[in-house]
Amino acid sequence: MTNKRKIINDPVYGFLSIEDDIVFDVISHPLFQRQRNIKQLGFTYLVYPGATHSRFSHMLGALNLMKRAISVLRSKGVEISDAESLGVQLAILLHDVGHGPFSHTSERALCNVHHETLTLLFMQRLNSEFGGQLDTAISIFNDSYPRHFLHQLVSSQLDMDRLDYLGRDSFFTGVSEGIVGTERIINMLNVKDDVLVVDEKGIYSIEKFIISRRLMYWQVYLHKTVIAADNLFYSILKRARQLISSGVALEGYAPLIHLLSNQYSASDFMPQTVAADDLLSLFASIDDSDVMSTIKVWMHSDDAVLRTLCEHLVERRLPAIKVSDTPFGEEYVASLRGLASQQYGFTDDESALFVNSGQLVNHAYTFDDSQIKILYKSGRCVDISQASDQLDRPFLEKTVTKYFVCYPKSLHINSCS
Repeated sequence: MTNKRKIINDPVYGFLSIEDDIVFDVISHPLFQRQRNIKQLGFTYLVYPGATHSRFSHMLGALNLMKRAISVLRSKGVEISDAESLGVQLAILLHDVGHGPFSHTSERALCNVHHETLTLLFMQRLNSEFGGQLDTAISIFNDSYPRHFLHQLVSSQLDMDRLDYLGRDSFFTGVSEGIVGTERIINMLNVKDDVLVVDEKGIYSIEKFIISRRLMYWQVYLHKTVIAADNLFYSILKRARQLISSGVALEGYAPLIHLLSNQYSASDFMPQTVAADDLLSLFASIDDSDVMSTIKVWMHSDDAVLRTLCEHLVERRLPAIKVSDTPFGEEYVASLRGLASQQYGFTDDESALFVNSGQLVNHAYTFDDSQIKILYKSGRCVDISQASDQLDRPFLEKTVTKYFVCYPKSLHINSCS
């Protein structure tokens, strides 16, 4: 009989223990093991060389924090049954299992399906394979379980997902702004009227958590060079789609080519669809290495546009990027595309793949049903905006929007700026 009680050495938390058979079985499943080959931060490693950590490590880290949170809540008199404890652990363990190659980077490029939709479908498949042992996990994940605070531990503005990825991404990028008092925050967690709350002694830790998340977005997740790399990647897949739709037989990893040959939406993945199961398996067979090996093949494509784009990504000749507080005018973007057309000898439509524009949006907090509540000793419970003397509502509500344009570094932009 296989020993399913394991200890894993994690660089962020130290030793993590796997104590339940079903948790071990889920981790051992190919759908979960696939996450070893999907980078947590997509192309961020092109900016921060250490950011090569995987979704696999993040999901295990979130599981570890969930176990700590359950222990803390139980110590404060919150009744959590063993079945609920196991269910919420499985829910957080699988919360990202629907991610595609390079995590969020490929989400809108391969198929128009949100990763949470795919996560639920993968959980349902695993539940079928494991004889219904994930029933509670699924109901907690989709917030149909009667105890709402369990869902908040998995998905809210103060969940184990965010607590892990801030600390983990900070560790691997070296960006210290992401370091938050994770242990203290978890020790301050409580439940009031079926709502996840934070004891008043944890106010300052929550303030730092919110500010750190805002800073990490600008310095890591929305770093301008990462955005440039992402847009180059999107252009590659867009060009591949154009060629395939025009009848060009592109070489590459067959499942990836299949996805690029079709425009799939969420409805195509639903269980009632005839080919849904096969389509889900097809998606699950693609990871970062498959995409990059295919892009390396395309570096030798007969199509000069695709070939050039792929060379730029593989050789890290990333686009230059300008960021502004105001939108870039259509004439300015068009002039950049004109310069690209002159330089490469491509048509206007082809040159548009080398010049991309868009916007970056960063907001630290949302006033919805997942607000962070502070619990006072008197029993009074208020939103963090009322409890904090640092983070008032105008600060928390503020959404910062910036605009960007990407273009080849070799362009002489002075003539059109």
